[in-house]
Amino acid sequence: MWDLRDMNLDDMEALMRGLGEPAYRARQLFAWVHGKGAVSFAQMSDLPTELRRQMAALTGIGNMEVVRQQRSKDGKTVKYAFELPDGQIVESVVMEYDKDRSRDRVTICVSSQVGCAMNCSFCATGQSGFVRNLSVGEIVGQVLEADRLGQQVDPGFRISNVVFMGMGEPLANYYQVLKAIRILNHPVGLHISFRRITVSTCGLVPQIRKLAAEKLPVVLAVSLHAARDGLRNRLLPINERYPLEELKQACQEYARLTGRRLTFEYILIKDLNDHPEDASDLGAFLRGIPANVNLIPFNPVEGIGYERSPRHRVRQFSGILERNGVEAVVREEKGVDIEAACGQLRRRLLKG
Repeated sequence: MWDLRDMNLDDMEALMRGLGEPAYRARQLFAWVHGKGAVSFAQMSDLPTELRRQMAALTGIGNMEVVRQQRSKDGKTVKYAFELPDGQIVESVVMEYDKDRSRDRVTICVSSQVGCAMNCSFCATGQSGFVRNLSVGEIVGQVLEADRLGQQVDPGFRISNVVFMGMGEPLANYYQVLKAIRILNHPVGLHISFRRITVSTCGLVPQIRKLAAEKLPVVLAVSLHAARDGLRNRLLPINERYPLEELKQACQEYARLTGRRLTFEYILIKDLNDHPEDASDLGAFLRGIPANVNLIPFNPVEGIGYERSPRHRVRQFSGILERNGVEAVVREEKGVDIEAACGQLRRRLLKG
């Protein structure tokens, strides 16, 4: 049985042709599934009863059950654990950044895989290993479900930004992620601007080049965390396959083909990558790349022996970057009290 959340408009047009229906029915169906977040055929009131019966025999709407929900003390961050039809669990985090509704920004951090194979030493997700890629419908479904749940609390709630920074390496699930992005952007659906969608990667160079060739104006965020090969090999084993010089060339190509600045994520870990020389190395690496840097104090993870850098060292690191002409901001921390780092809630649920 096909999952309608897996389908883009072309797929739905093909479905309607097969059922002998006019093309405009596909736009109606797409609007119900990807715009209004319908969870049943009974909601699709402008589709004929017989057509709904036929679709129910051939298709379904992906089921994602919330098995745990945690809300931060300030009420601005909610973490969901979704159970998928095969019993696997993925996480999504919804973050509200402004109470002023006229300037509101609501961001969802979505997962692209169950687990992760990249084995980054600081990441909770990687500690559980890799299970499988998510389908298009499972990726899109996180956004649709979170949007629906938010509107139950506040009818004016609307997700405006999507970041692929949850569980998994998005570019290792390239085609499903790309199709999901286009569905989320479609004007008949949620119509989330490409410029409000961020794709994170730990540094898969061939896929960065492939994404650059798509020329989609999405934000590419590179999880860097070290600007020396030896240290980065220790933190992100993928660096042994695609060292920093290859990564830099791919990032320059992305900027040239898309016209977009890149974002570089840098987790500051006490006494490991937070020294003045680390900041100077980072500044040198970024020369020739239009970029900004998000400095992220390490979010403590059970079972991982790293500590977050003290505030004075974060300020010192940021100052060195600024003196090197690098735009750097310390990321606003969201959800530390609910273990919002990727994979933490899933690990807790798996442990029972």
